[in-house]
Amino acid sequence: MLSYILIIDKRKELSTKYKKSLEDEQTSILMARTLKEGIELTRQAEPDLILVSDSIDEEQASFCEKIRSLTYNTRPTIIALSKSADINDRIRVLGCGADDFLSEPVNIEEFKMRIKAHLRRDIESNLDNITLLPNKKYTLKALRRLLNSENKPAVLLAGVEKLDNYKSVYSDIAGDKLLQTFTAIAKSALDKNDFLGQINENTFIIITSPYSAEKMAAFLTFAFDTVAPKFYSEQDARRGYTLLQGDREAGMRADFVSVLIGGIIDNYELINSVDVLLEKLHTIKKIAKIPSGSNYAIDRVKLTGENSVVEPKINRSIYIHEPDEALSLLLKTTLELQGYEVVDSIEPESNIQPGIIILDTDEDMSGLDICRELKNKLNFVNTKIIVTTTTHDKTAILDTGADLYLPKPYEISDLIMWIEYFQKNDL
Repeated sequence: MLSYILIIDKRKELSTKYKKSLEDEQTSILMARTLKEGIELTRQAEPDLILVSDSIDEEQASFCEKIRSLTYNTRPTIIALSKSADINDRIRVLGCGADDFLSEPVNIEEFKMRIKAHLRRDIESNLDNITLLPNKKYTLKALRRLLNSENKPAVLLAGVEKLDNYKSVYSDIAGDKLLQTFTAIAKSALDKNDFLGQINENTFIIITSPYSAEKMAAFLTFAFDTVAPKFYSEQDARRGYTLLQGDREAGMRADFVSVLIGGIIDNYELINSVDVLLEKLHTIKKIAKIPSGSNYAIDRVKLTGENSVVEPKINRSIYIHEPDEALSLLLKTTLELQGYEVVDSIEPESNIQPGIIILDTDEDMSGLDICRELKNKLNFVNTKIIVTTTTHDKTAILDTGADLYLPKPYEISDLIMWIEYFQKNDL
């Protein structure tokens, strides 16, 4: 993780000495000669640590108060450098917001170790407890630095999908292990100058070279899909999906966890804030979604053209296969009142497919053949199939490719709840 240090010092020779002693592959040094310049750099770069010398044309104590009055996502550590060894000077500066006070001349080795200790403490206080990656506050700061930089690197947003389903079956501890595995895979792909952080439990940010971004996304999706089945029971791994537990979710087919990645390589036009950047990354990630498994999508000017990323539309069309005419009419009327379009037929040869099919199996279970044909032969992979039946053979039904088994009799409100669930989770 690259740390930023701001040195505010009028003395060119001594400040250059400090810079050379601290600068390395993991530390970037910013220099300011005046208080005004120092505050401006603080706003732009949000340094992790500020070294302020008493050579500035203002009292250090006053400067510390001004820095503390600025609004930060994460506050910087402030270290005062002074030629004074007076205890009263130390107390006044520390009381006004400084975290440490060093009297000059300093031993350069001790100086380096003190600064590294402060940086280490700052990093450790901003790590996620499960993955030990930089948390949301620090990651957002890294994205703001990216937007303020002249040579912008590539940024990837990676989401571990269907994690809640996995945890509901296998426990929170198993879910934490899965996240730690993804973290280990991602770390193995990083270069020394890359950044990996988190913005929530299952969403990660990677900042890397434009030349490495696409290869990294391809590696992450392939490697995760390779190890994901190992986190499931033998029975689930063999059939390729798991069954959710609980009164309302029992009978729902849940696909394995996967990784979806959205990336931006060089198309930063119209992106003027971190919120806009994250919104665009989430939109690109949605485009990468496939029926099952991991995938990625990258936005770059020379491949996609300007403004080519569009928000995917929700498919609100529903086909009902229900032999009971009264129930079929009731479902049609209720769903249309909810704003859905109920279609009279489906055309396999057409590229237009309904978003959801409500399929009754009939007493002879012939509806399962229809389900199997739709999913496997006719490639209705983007259509969610809800199978309703009086025959309670959940595994046999889900093995045909059905997304949900809903035993009869059921409440219309429960059916609508599941339709809304599928619509929401397809975004």
